[in-house]
Amino acid sequence: MQLNRVAVTGISAICGLGNNLDQVWNNALAGKSGISEIKDVDPDKWPVRIAGSVKDFQISEDILAAKEQARFDTFIHYALHCTDEALKQSGLLDAGYDPYMIGSVLGTGLGGFPFIENAHKTYMDRGPRRVSPFFVPSFIPNMASGKISMKWNFKGTNHAVSSACASAAHAIGISAAEIMLGRQDALVTGGSESVVSGLTIAGFNAMKALSRRNDEPELASRPFDKDRNGFIMGEGAGILILENLEKAKARGATILAEVVGFGSTADAYHITSPHPDGEGTIPCMQQALKQAGIEPKDIDYINAHGTSTPTGDIAETNAIKAVFGEHAYNLSISSTKSMTGHLLGAAGGLESVFCIKAITEGEIPPTINLDNPSEECDLNYTPKKSVKKEIKYVLNNSFGFGGTNSTTVFKKYEE
Repeated sequence: MQLNRVAVTGISAICGLGNNLDQVWNNALAGKSGISEIKDVDPDKWPVRIAGSVKDFQISEDILAAKEQARFDTFIHYALHCTDEALKQSGLLDAGYDPYMIGSVLGTGLGGFPFIENAHKTYMDRGPRRVSPFFVPSFIPNMASGKISMKWNFKGTNHAVSSACASAAHAIGISAAEIMLGRQDALVTGGSESVVSGLTIAGFNAMKALSRRNDEPELASRPFDKDRNGFIMGEGAGILILENLEKAKARGATILAEVVGFGSTADAYHITSPHPDGEGTIPCMQQALKQAGIEPKDIDYINAHGTSTPTGDIAETNAIKAVFGEHAYNLSISSTKSMTGHLLGAAGGLESVFCIKAITEGEIPPTINLDNPSEECDLNYTPKKSVKKEIKYVLNNSFGFGGTNSTTVFKKYEE
């Protein structure tokens, strides 16, 4: 069976670095941190008071009517906002496709958790009759993709993927497969997350997963550095428009990149910790390379999962060495989480946007705060400053609790 090629024709992002693609990308190249102090929190109740929060954002009423804005969690706002920007870039709305051949598959790790917190407080303080009838639709994970389909009349496949921190990456892989198999002509995909809230912070902090460097927020996320002490919560979205490449070409779309490989495996090891020997992550990367039809030496850049946790960064580094051998030392690698924090279920969407921009712009964003790499972390992580480089193939890793792994390979578009 001849598989369709998959084009990326639109991308968008929002996170602590900015509220649109240009702001996010330019600040990333400049090595700026989007991590700051969380506003208006009680220090006695919030042991961690820093996050990669989106700043000064208000969704346009043209995208989501004012009366609806309060009914839906912010992760849905972010998804709609970025979809609007990505659709404009792609020109998809003027493509003339059958609406049943355009769909939406989005990833989110926790859905609208702040809405759940607030509704529970209302329930406990004021009773069940005071819980809003919009409560359930406000937070369920598939409502971001659902609102996208309703807003733009996309009647194709419409669902959410929730696989912890690999959610958005899995959504992209599923979407690419739908187009490869001819089941859809185009899909909105990626992920969205907004869970910087008291209960989620408390939960991750209880696991000792978060950095508590509250007095130095811009320095707190330090992947691969010997002084790293946990990840930083982030929020935002990264959205991609994927299309059947031949149909995109026929309508004159600008093709930013191709999705050429995807891997998905399980560690089958531990609920939160990665397998130290890479028993899941190694075959995940190998699967993606095999589907792309390339050798390890063909990869120019890896956007690493790189969360800034003591064990995770070493495990990923060891897995990269196992897959790439000597080429691991020739690769450019970076963790953009050093600037954005960890967007959990949306991480793979945002970081795929960084991968595609690296291809189109020929520049690799840095890993900031990498002052003293751990002895075990001895690869080229693009420390502190962006690097110009001709890039043909990029690999993106996303791993999550439950031992779930995802790897995506993007390729520079060539006729």
